[in-house]
Amino acid sequence: MNNYINHSRREFFNTSACGVGGAALANLLAMDSSATAGEGSIARPLSPRSPHFPAKAKSCIFIFMAGAPSQIDLFDPKPKLNELHGQPLPKSMTENVRFAFIEKESAVLMGSQRTYRPYGKSGMVFSDLLPNLGGCADDLLMVRSLHTEQFNHHPGQLMMQCGRGTFGLPTMGSWVTYGLGSESENLPGYVVLTSGRGSSGGATLWQSGFLPSTYAGVRFRDQGEPVLNLSNPSGLSPDLQRSGLDALRDVNQARYELVRDPEIASRIASYELAFRMQMSAPDLIDLSDESHQTLDDYGVDRKDPEGGGRGKQGETSKSFARNCLLARRMVERGVRFINIVYASWDHHSDLDRELSFNTRVVDQPIAALIKDLKQRGMLAETMVVWGTEFGRTPLGENRNGRKNNTGRDHHPYSFTMLMAGGGMRGGLTYGKSDEIGWGIEENPVHVNDLHATMLHCFGLDHLQLTARFQGRDFRLTDVGGHVVRDWLA
Repeated sequence: MNNYINHSRREFFNTSACGVGGAALANLLAMDSSATAGEGSIARPLSPRSPHFPAKAKSCIFIFMAGAPSQIDLFDPKPKLNELHGQPLPKSMTENVRFAFIEKESAVLMGSQRTYRPYGKSGMVFSDLLPNLGGCADDLLMVRSLHTEQFNHHPGQLMMQCGRGTFGLPTMGSWVTYGLGSESENLPGYVVLTSGRGSSGGATLWQSGFLPSTYAGVRFRDQGEPVLNLSNPSGLSPDLQRSGLDALRDVNQARYELVRDPEIASRIASYELAFRMQMSAPDLIDLSDESHQTLDDYGVDRKDPEGGGRGKQGETSKSFARNCLLARRMVERGVRFINIVYASWDHHSDLDRELSFNTRVVDQPIAALIKDLKQRGMLAETMVVWGTEFGRTPLGENRNGRKNNTGRDHHPYSFTMLMAGGGMRGGLTYGKSDEIGWGIEENPVHVNDLHATMLHCFGLDHLQLTARFQGRDFRLTDVGGHVVRDWLA
């Protein structure tokens, strides 16, 4: 499905008078034959494209909790860990393990102060910090057996978004829009909303990598101009702006015809999209047509809870709640992939106070989003994901000889994520970590397995969704990944 490559190469063979070897021509024609029908055009490269097979999901809202929430204190209760609180692990368990900050010699286990209860007909268990999400239990898939190779934030975040912990690769949202395009004519196919203080990975978490920039995420603000410099300067009439854009398009088109650079096609499409967005984007963020009940359900006018810490930045609760509501409005307008990034959950200290702040920021709006989508008949085709880069250790944070362990270090060996809608089974708790939350006992799931399964719900075969770069075919799942069929509705 090398759509952007196929278009320019096919035009080259149609227009160039140079001699080309028959083998090379045959190879490129074979690549063309495997491309998805309706691959789009220079004018609208994000026009909708057919999936490999019938899809359950049409859009995704990926809520990325950057910094790594503690699964032990939110989703995965460990009575045995509480029983062993203050005791060291056997050296055999830690001698070949890399930590970000823990000093192995004096590290001890740290239990959780949270209480847990089951919710819904499924009996899915949540801690006392997530009562609203608990109310959505029967619509949620909880996976307790995820693992990754990355144990530091930026590589871990790249791994979760790009399939590998390295720079320069397309993100998940880029791959999905590359494969399927977007049903929105007046908004980007891939939009990013941020709250809190910002993630370690920054804009690398919504990059298009080696794909054209058309497939990169576009960051929206939840107040003011959705995109900076979107409005016209004072005195510039629409007719004059249109004339300027037409002239600029003609210049870019002439250059494209000469060099066939797909980035020029992306530039042409971006200017045209920006012109259309000047009307649609302000309407998107204007919530005046939402009912008071909807605004209250999401908590759009909430004040921040006490505590603050790593998640506090401006009016955090209002910002995150608006982002969740905006995500629903974007899905209604045909946006394919929405990232909501909230940071930070990097609780090396003061875990209970700061975890309490962050969960009070996100619990109500996310639950409201899931219920709102369901009530509107949109959840079945909208995949909602609570994700992060890794988990937190059952050992307490003890750097610099710290006597009071009040936080947890980075832990890639076992962590938890949530999903709802878009072809995922509700009311299922999948996988099992061991009795202290160190490793996985049942049904391990690698990050690439997660990606393969998400793509499957979009009707995309992760082995076929490829793009050739530097001599090899890349994909989101790189060289691994399999579909976890037990998750599928």
